[in-house]
Amino acid sequence: MNDQQFQKVKSGDGFIAALDQSGGSTPKALKLYGIEEDAYSGDAEMFDVVHQMRTRIITSPEFTGDRVLGAILFEDTMDRQIEGRGSAEYLWDVKGVVPFLKVDKGLADEADGAQVMKPIPGLDELLGRATKAGVFGTKMRSVIKLGNAVGVDTVVSQQFEVGRQILAAGLVPIIEPEIDIHSPEKAEAEALLKADILAELNRLPDDQHVMLKLTLPETDGFYQELVDHTRVLRVVALSGGYSREDANARLARNPGVIASFSRALTEGLSAQQSDDEFNAMLGGAIQSIFEASKG
Repeated sequence: MNDQQFQKVKSGDGFIAALDQSGGSTPKALKLYGIEEDAYSGDAEMFDVVHQMRTRIITSPEFTGDRVLGAILFEDTMDRQIEGRGSAEYLWDVKGVVPFLKVDKGLADEADGAQVMKPIPGLDELLGRATKAGVFGTKMRSVIKLGNAVGVDTVVSQQFEVGRQILAAGLVPIIEPEIDIHSPEKAEAEALLKADILAELNRLPDDQHVMLKLTLPETDGFYQELVDHTRVLRVVALSGGYSREDANARLARNPGVIASFSRALTEGLSAQQSDDEFNAMLGGAIQSIFEASKG
C-alpha cells in the first residue's frame, strides 16, 4: 500500500470523484453529457466514447489533487490509457489524485427491502490487476430501500465479507450500502445501518481500515461515530440523485464527511462545449463540491 496515498486519503482536503458509471448507467451518463444513443453502436463504441468523456475530465487543468483527493474508475477505464499512461498511473503520477476501482457487478433483485450485490466472479484476479495498475482501493455498491432489519443486515454482512477479501489483497475497500433517497423509511434505515456498520467495524483488527460511502443522512451529523472510528479511513457521501446544490448543502452540514459525487460532479458538462467552457463549468463544480467537503 502506498503510504503517501494513505495519508492523503486520511487527512487531505478535497473529495472523491466517482467516474465509474458502467454498462447499464453509461448511456444515461452520456445522454446527460449531450451524446445520444444513436451516436455509437454496441458496447465497444459506447466505452470508447465514455472514455473520451472521462479523459476530458481527468486531463482538464481544473482536475488536480489540490481539490480532488481521489477518483473511482470503472474496470474498462483502468485497463485503458490516458496520454500514454495507464489511467490509474496517470491519476496519481500526473495529477496527484488517488485511484480507486469499482469492483461490483451490479445489483441482485430486491429482497427484504434491499438489493445486495450480484456475485463477483474472478475478484481475486481483478484485485491483483488493480494492485499492479497502481490502484489504492476499491468500491462496491448495494442499495437499501426500506428500514427492514433483515435486508440491512444482509447488505452490511455481504459488504464486509467482500471487504475482508479486498483488505487481504492489500487494498482499501469503500463499503457502499446506499440508502435510496426516496425511501419512505430513510431515517429508520439509517439507524439500522449505523448500528450494523459499527458492529462490523468493531470486529476488524486494529490495523485494518475501510472507507464508507453513505447516502447523506436525514439528521445532520448522524454518522459522526463512523467518522471518528479508528478503523474508518474516511467517510464519503454519494449524491444519490440530489442536485449538486442540494447535495452540497446537505454535505456541508455533516462535518468530517467528504463528497464522492458522480452525477452531481458532471452536471452541466457537455460534449458540445468548447474546452474553455467545459473547464470553466468543471472548475465551478469542483470548487463548490470542494467547499462543501470542508464542511
